[in-house]
Amino acid sequence: MLYPQNNKYRSVVDISGIWKFKVDPGKKGEREKWFNGFDTDLDIAVPGSWNEMLEEQGLLDYNGNGWLSTETFVPAHFQGKEIWLRIGSADFYSRLWVNGKLVGENHGGYLPFEFNISEFVTPGEEALIVILINNELTNETIPQGITAEDYEREGRLREETYPPARFDFSPNGGIHRPVKLHSTPSSYIAKIKVDTFVPGGGKGKAVVNVETVGALNYSIAASLSGDGSTKETTSELNENKSTFELEVDNCRYWSHKDPFLYGLKIQLNDGEKVVDEYTLKIGIREVKVEGNKFLLNGEEIYFTGFGKHEDFWIIGKGLFTPLLVKDFGIMKWINANSFRTSHYPYADEIMQYADEKGFLVIDEVPAVSLDLRVSNENTLKKNHKEFMRKLIERDYNHPSVIMWAAGNEPNLVGAKEYYDGRGREYWKEIFDYTRSMDSTRPITVPTCQRAGIDDPVFEFSDICTINRYYGWYEHPGKLNKALDYLEREMDKIYNKYGKPIFVTEFGADTVPGMHAVSDQMFSEEYQTKIIKMYIDLFRKKDYVIGEHIWNFADFRTPMHFRRVMLNLKGVFTRERLPKSVAFKLKEIWNE
Repeated sequence: MLYPQNNKYRSVVDISGIWKFKVDPGKKGEREKWFNGFDTDLDIAVPGSWNEMLEEQGLLDYNGNGWLSTETFVPAHFQGKEIWLRIGSADFYSRLWVNGKLVGENHGGYLPFEFNISEFVTPGEEALIVILINNELTNETIPQGITAEDYEREGRLREETYPPARFDFSPNGGIHRPVKLHSTPSSYIAKIKVDTFVPGGGKGKAVVNVETVGALNYSIAASLSGDGSTKETTSELNENKSTFELEVDNCRYWSHKDPFLYGLKIQLNDGEKVVDEYTLKIGIREVKVEGNKFLLNGEEIYFTGFGKHEDFWIIGKGLFTPLLVKDFGIMKWINANSFRTSHYPYADEIMQYADEKGFLVIDEVPAVSLDLRVSNENTLKKNHKEFMRKLIERDYNHPSVIMWAAGNEPNLVGAKEYYDGRGREYWKEIFDYTRSMDSTRPITVPTCQRAGIDDPVFEFSDICTINRYYGWYEHPGKLNKALDYLEREMDKIYNKYGKPIFVTEFGADTVPGMHAVSDQMFSEEYQTKIIKMYIDLFRKKDYVIGEHIWNFADFRTPMHFRRVMLNLKGVFTRERLPKSVAFKLKEIWNE
């Protein structure tokens, strides 16, 4: 699915804004035909979560059905075109009606989906758009859900949260990314897949695969331009597909230090006539894991940065472009070079900005805290693998994406059933499937301490990524003991698997403004000390390739006795104000 763009052959109208909203806890909306329009006194901003935005309506912790609607004008110049409605994400299940007719449904949040609505609208007239969204989760969904009753039945050690969740971030509902009405020609470019290589000698190469619709006897013309050079080629289509190569002499490679992007232009030609065009910014770069090292264009990389969340006051998980600019700005300020999309794919616009600004990204699907005791074939084959496919198809061309994370912290509860062969079988299928779609990037799954050093994901991961909280959840306040446990465990993991280790989470909750002269949890000094001690340890180990602090900024979670409304492990507050540790990190990472 290509990101919509305006050019001579395509048009885009963003129909985000203020929509009508109606909550439906009794799930009666379809029976009462709300898809034909509904009466309501509530409005909602799109993008945005209904939770904090409508907290005064009692929706902060609401899980269930919500209906959104808007009326939009379909431009007259869409006449004769294919007309599409694209939703950047709707969490987690949605159904779409246009002018009272059901168009389709989508399972899974955090990724875009679109429908061809040509037969449902008339160019030059208004159209009624109605979307039903449900943010409830089950054992089969990715991420998995949990109910209050499940806690007791499953023998969970963790106390029940409200709303119930298997993960430590809010299961917000709503349309969280822009909604766009766009058009394409009837014969059009449908997919572009770009592989880039660094063969040496200052050269760069891009191998481009193009898929089209309705263009069996057409041809492709392509050009790659930038840094004062232009390369061109033409290719015939074979059953709506074409593959070609473009080589660049004196190539300017993409990296976090020099995020240079070439302009790739693809034209679809019917004889001498151009019928469609799509432009794409690409970075020519190559990533490899060799021994204990991660190489970008043949040069060793040490990762510094964060796990993050799409989270902010009022908007929840809604895309907010001023926040995007702010977050990337302060990550540059603190000398971070990377982040992980914990624990779900981020907005298209965030990935595009990472390309532009030169951040290295671990791209993660929302298979967070996966519990195989309650998983089934639908969890694996229908949802988890489908999420991997959709994510890779969307983000394959981003040079910033240097690694796939196929999940996060499986077996968080430490169930013994995970080690009876089911865990290994499950992850082998996920890793094999992921590698079948992309053999150019390493794949991993960050692991938790309770899963231990025998977690089967280590066997299949190219890099052993670990989340560890010695000195916080274990051995609180005893930092020397905590570091001793961490060092011994890291050495055991490396000695067993012989792969580089990337510590993708570590840190401590910190109340801004709380201070202490001794090692007191929740003080700013404690956060600074534990992070500094962890980093000092990492730098002594030549098998450690990176450090991502949990978390970039404080974020909202379900209610829990250990959470004071927010997870407070942020280096920055939820408002993006620095805690003391931010200045220490800026100093360390500047080295």
